[in-house]
Amino acid sequence: MFRPIAQGGRGPAVEDVQKRLLTLGFDLGPTGVDGVFWGATLAAVRRFQQERGLREDGIVGDETWAALVDATFQLGDRLLYLKLPYLHGADVEALQGALNVLGFACGEPDGIFGVYTERAVGEFQANVGLRVDGITGPDTVRAIERLRHVWRGKDPSSSAVLALATARVAEVLRHAEVTLVCADACGRVVAERVANLALATDADAHLRVCREPATQDGTVFHLVSDASGVWRDGIPAIRITPDAPARGRFIAAFQAASPVSEVIVILPAGVCDDEHDAQSVAVHLLDGICAVLSSKGADVIP
Repeated sequence: MFRPIAQGGRGPAVEDVQKRLLTLGFDLGPTGVDGVFWGATLAAVRRFQQERGLREDGIVGDETWAALVDATFQLGDRLLYLKLPYLHGADVEALQGALNVLGFACGEPDGIFGVYTERAVGEFQANVGLRVDGITGPDTVRAIERLRHVWRGKDPSSSAVLALATARVAEVLRHAEVTLVCADACGRVVAERVANLALATDADAHLRVCREPATQDGTVFHLVSDASGVWRDGIPAIRITPDAPARGRFIAAFQAASPVSEVIVILPAGVCDDEHDAQSVAVHLLDGICAVLSSKGADVIP
């Protein structure tokens, strides 16, 4: 819980609020960032609340602080990817605007990192020769910044609603039973990211995470790390990495295993030590799951 900052407050927390207000262009008077919540700072907070449709009480509580943080995120401050709750902020809006102008449509820039933004990021990455995972990390930010002369100052919504790219085939997750079996701690970390990503893609997704499946109904993915040494005879294995999509490998493995509906997914050692790599593997795994379910004849539009 954020401790509210009100008139008369002093200290580093007030300085943080003042710095964010200055970043947003609010006038703090001649004293500027002085760590004292009074006068021009109080007036600036009220104006910020008015512009954001917040209660104009001049108090920086949870809601006002969250809005200040959102408004002052800059592209590159954090890793951006599809998850629940959805990431949102000025950095996401900047990303969407740049991608729209560059021809990778996200829809109207709303500052919310949803499925169309993820897809547009992936298409941009493919276009410039980067790892295709829909995650906006340092390499993707640098590639976008190198094209600043192309998108800076252009209208980011002039064609934003046209030709939206097809998002991940989410409907298959509504009509199939999918179980992720975790053989170790790293497997569980990735499995939980996959489950979160599935729900962020489609709120009606059916995907279970467990240590051992209660039944063998549906499609089962056993997640193991290189270090775990967990194997089962007669079940195909897929090695997955953060760097390369693996849809084809998933489809080939299930075709080879037919009529068995389970495979082992081998995760890179240490993948869970890096947020970007862990999320990238989760993206490739979910895309592989959707590809398998689509190829098995689920009632969806590919």
